[in-house]
Amino acid sequence: MPPKEKELTYRQAIEELETILRALETDAVDVDDLTSRVQRSAELIRLCKLKLRSAEQAIDQVFENLEDEEDTDDFA
Repeated sequence: MPPKEKELTYRQAIEELETILRALETDAVDVDDLTSRVQRSAELIRLCKLKLRSAEQAIDQVFENLEDEEDTDDFA
């Protein structure tokens, strides 16, 4: 069983997605298994999007802080 989503890193989620994709490309997957793999893929994609958005916000905050420091330095 895969680790819980909150415990997965971005890299782990991508690797699991790649594993699912390879299986779908190479194996004869029955409908029940296909459904569960597609559902899991959707969960992993949502997780990756969330992690990317979070990283983007953190990076934006760093740049905002740097700009604020530069503005403060200009007045010093």
